[in-house]
Amino acid sequence: MTDAPDDFDAAEAEARDAADEVYATLVARVGEGSPRPRLAPTRRAVELLGDPHRSAPVIHLTGTNGKTTTSRMIESLLRASGLRTGLLTSPHLERFTERIRIDGASISDEAVARNWTEIEPFIAIVDAELEAAGEAPLTFFEAFTALAFACFADAPVDVMVLEVGMGGEWDSTNVADGQVAVITPIDLDHQSRLGNDIVEIARTKSGIIKPAASVVSARQHDEVMQVLENAADLTESTLAVEDDAFAVLSTKLAVGGQLVSIRGLAGEYHDLALPLFGRHQAQNAAVAVAAVEAFIGAGSVRLADEVVELGLGSVTSPGRLQIIGSDPTVLVDAAHNPHGARSLVAALRESFDFDEVAIVLGVLGDKDAAGIVDALLDLDARFVVTVPDSERATDAAELSELVAAKVGADRVTVSADLAAALDEARTWAGAGEKRAVIVTGSVLLAGEAMRIAADRGWGTR
Repeated sequence: MTDAPDDFDAAEAEARDAADEVYATLVARVGEGSPRPRLAPTRRAVELLGDPHRSAPVIHLTGTNGKTTTSRMIESLLRASGLRTGLLTSPHLERFTERIRIDGASISDEAVARNWTEIEPFIAIVDAELEAAGEAPLTFFEAFTALAFACFADAPVDVMVLEVGMGGEWDSTNVADGQVAVITPIDLDHQSRLGNDIVEIARTKSGIIKPAASVVSARQHDEVMQVLENAADLTESTLAVEDDAFAVLSTKLAVGGQLVSIRGLAGEYHDLALPLFGRHQAQNAAVAVAAVEAFIGAGSVRLADEVVELGLGSVTSPGRLQIIGSDPTVLVDAAHNPHGARSLVAALRESFDFDEVAIVLGVLGDKDAAGIVDALLDLDARFVVTVPDSERATDAAELSELVAAKVGADRVTVSADLAAALDEARTWAGAGEKRAVIVTGSVLLAGEAMRIAADRGWGTR
């Protein structure tokens, strides 16, 4: 009996090592920053695996911002409704197993390693077929998507909630047919991959709308709405849009988040505790409620109050305006495009009362760094420029020059090491009243900051 804990620890460590080996195998493939605009290889992989993507109905999400949070809200509402859920999101903040969640928890190391062992021979078959045809083998995300479907089928789950990796039409997740297609706000991002303007981007993202689907969309630019309306007409799908078919009725600041009231597709839900900051999160919640109503009752059956209260009240969204330290306050936000940065600024004004902030900023090279900085200018902040841990990161000196040109060199310092950048910003914030540190510009940067805060015991995560 006394040896059991040691045996358990050894087994746990062995499983973690096996899962880490899976990740190392996956990241050796072409990375997520260079997706292939194709679906046939993923289709071939899931065909060989026995079509695990058809093992449960699907709610499919795309958009530019809010996808992960809205996915997590939908999953939480479905689980509160008594359904066993599978959730696929990307990218991860700290560990890749976060991306595959079964019934609200990250997939176990044992399960992800076991499922990879079972599917790896079939992945190898597809790789060989592609190479014989003169094509590149499966990318990281193509292989990872096949793994996620296998994990969901193995669990098994009652419903899959899938967040696209990038775009929609040719994203690997689009081998699945979503009964409900959810479109969060669409704006400019990944232009080199998705299109040069918002209309092209919207057309690519509208590719997740399948025949006779229920489409639930956040409020969009007029030109985006035209694209979505056309796609819904062509697929004979129904389209429900925020502020028309459903809406946020009210929001009120509360301890740890806000109280929201929502008009859904089938009824109203009042004074719901939402433990997230910012009106944009209330809007995400309204989209999530409408999506679940569309899935469970075709938009005509009101959800039980206790389901919505539990589903939204227990939702988390790591790395999204999350407090990771206190005395001084340190927040992380994964805003990595101008639209996300504008939402961050608005949420800070709505939900917090800081007099001064220091922004620890790091941006990947394929992002609109100038647009992000422009969106942050309204905070009148000082900047500590740093570098996310990625070969795709913008050089700190280059980014600091861009920031200094906009805010003045006296308000910008540079530290290529994130830990040192955080120390500098926290020292400044701790020397004054009502000061805070905001870490933003990259999902990777947010995840790194969260790990540092946890290791150093800064406070509530």
